[in-house]
Parts: sequence; structure tokens; C-alpha cells
Amino acid sequence: MDFHGIDLNLLVAFDALMGERNVTRAANQVGVSQPAMSAALSRLRTLLGDPLFLRSADGLLPTQRARDLAEPVAQALRQIEAAMVEKPAFDAASATLTFNLGLPDYPSFVLLPTLLQALQTQAPGISLNVHAVNGRDDAVELLDAGAIDAAVGVPPSNADGRIKARPLLRDEFVTVLAHDHPAGQHGMDLDTYLSLQHVLVSPEGHLYGAVDHALAQQGRRRRLALTLPHMFAVPAVIAQTGMTATILKRVALHAQASHQLALFPPPLALPEIVFDLMWHRRSDTHPAQSWLREFIATQAAISCAENGTRASRR
Repeated sequence: MDFHGIDLNLLVAFDALMGERNVTRAANQVGVSQPAMSAALSRLRTLLGDPLFLRSADGLLPTQRARDLAEPVAQALRQIEAAMVEKPAFDAASATLTFNLGLPDYPSFVLLPTLLQALQTQAPGISLNVHAVNGRDDAVELLDAGAIDAAVGVPPSNADGRIKARPLLRDEFVTVLAHDHPAGQHGMDLDTYLSLQHVLVSPEGHLYGAVDHALAQQGRRRRLALTLPHMFAVPAVIAQTGMTATILKRVALHAQASHQLALFPPPLALPEIVFDLMWHRRSDTHPAQSWLREFIATQAAISCAENGTRASRR
């Protein structure tokens, strides 16, 4: 392929299309008209001999050729930008702006108190606007739309390279019972566990979770008595019923009803839960956005150290 005289703007257009999956939004990002972006896509298709993006109900879907090109092109553009454009440093202490964050209940519970306390002293002019994130892919949709600057949540089902991520929070599951429940007097084996009625937490309203997946691998099932979208209602329900639930440890330890609960290791192997800090690659090098991500990561480490899980208790 002869690259002599190639228009660098075509690579900028490709990068925007890869990030936005929408011609109009990509045009707005680059600062050109929609017809100009469509023309750039046509030239790219001719140059590379590949359709690159296919139309679908969910927007433009990249071909494998586009996916292969995405990261090398993005890295090249970042290197060119770093070499030619001197970006001003971001001064959080004097800045006055609002960041939009996508947070489910659990990260809100763990992070927000520490985040807000630190902002009041380190960056008093910065405020946060929190958007609800419930489904696994809600954060991706909000990041794609530019509605949020960053999100914290479980990894999405398919971010396809345009969503950057780094691990932020980790927690483990515990099984909880009312502290005086007779089923917990001698520990919690699998048969005892399955003899009880269970509460399942599913933000998406599913009737199947990590516990059910682990049980299915052993050819076993549990009895669901209640399905809830929010984990923080579970401790109070368990404390006043004969039911059991398997929830994240910090929720059980810091709930108002924690003194009424007995905590046990789950009687089957369950994975550790990891919550990622996520952002759109269009904001990867933006000074204010970079500061925000590092600030969140620092405060998350502090919060986890202060409110970390303690040893399981009966």
C-alpha cells in the first residue's frame, strides 16, 4: 500500500468512528459536518479495501480489520498529539466544574463518603453528579453517549476496545443468616444451605446468579424465595426471616442490621467480585479526566483500607 501523501485526518476520522460507532457523533467529536465524516469513511474503505464499519440497530459495528487497526491507530495519534500539542496542567485545587459519574449502589456505598471528604479539602470547586448504573452494560451506553465521564462497575459484556478499564474494588461473598437461626449453630454445609429459602440480588431482574451457576456445575439447585434489585435491603430481610442470602462481605459487615446477622463462608466456591473503573478512550488523555481517574483510584485504596472486610464471624 502506498501511504505517500495520505491524509492524517482520515486516521483521526477512523479513531472517532471507532470510539463513537455513530457518524454524527464522530463528526461532532472531530468538528466536521456529517457529510464530511461520511466522505472520510468512504475514502478509508477505498484505501484499506474493507468496509470497516457495518450498519446495525446498535450503531456501526466494526469489522475485524477495523478492530485490528483500532489500537495501533489510537496509539499513533496519541503519540503525535503528545509530541505536537502542549496541554496545560489541570489544577484541581482551583478548578470549578462538575464531573458525571456512573455508579451502582455498591461502589456508591464504598466510595462516595471518602471521595466527597477528599474533594472538600483538595478540590472544593469540583462537584459530582452521580448517574444510576444498574445493568452490566449501562455504563458503556452512558460512556458512549458522553453522559458520564467515568463509571465504576462490573466489567461489561462487550466493551470492544473503546472502553478503557482498570480494576478498582474487590470483595468476596459471604453467606448470611439471622444470628439465632438454628441452621447456623454448627456451621454451614451445602446440604444445610440448600435446605433454606434464599434471597437473590439481581440488578437486572434475573433469576440466576453466581451461586446458581456454581450449584449447576454440581447438579444442584437452591430455592429462591425473593429476588431484589438492591443488595443493601438484604441484611434487614435476613435478620427478620428464616431466609439466607449470599452477598458481598462489606455490605453484610457495614449494614445497620449487621449485629443481627451470622456470617459464614459460602459452602461452595465462588469467584471474587471485581469492580472496574471505566472510561471512554476519547477522554483517555484529557488532563481533567486523567486527574479524576487517579483521584478516584487513590480514594478507593484509602476507602478499602479504612472499611476493608474483617474476618468472618458467627
